[in-house]
Amino acid sequence: MNALLVGADRLGNIPDVLQQFGIRIAAHVSGRDSAHQRRSAPLPAGIEMVILFTDFIGHNVMQRFREAASREGVSLVCCRRSVCALQQALGKRIAMDSCDRCGACPERSATGRRRH
Repeated sequence: MNALLVGADRLGNIPDVLQQFGIRIAAHVSGRDSAHQRRSAPLPAGIEMVILFTDFIGHNVMQRFREAASREGVSLVCCRRSVCALQQALGKRIAMDSCDRCGACPERSATGRRRH
């Protein structure tokens, strides 16, 4: 799976964690450029997941990439830039994605929507 990482100047051990989940970094944007706050350009081609490091980006940058992910139907993961936070967020996201596929999750309400 190809991911776009948004936030943080340095990634540290993040690439190793992503590799454990089968995720490849297709692009990394620090979010510091003022153009990232204003424009609503499409995501790069081939992106299947957007990972936002919330402690390193502003609200406008976060909103822009959230909207782009939603518009293009791409998975979105938001977390702090730490190995533990990323592992937890990816674990939850993968569990939710598999729940969406099977439809038999006991966490679903009578309407079929997830409650978690």
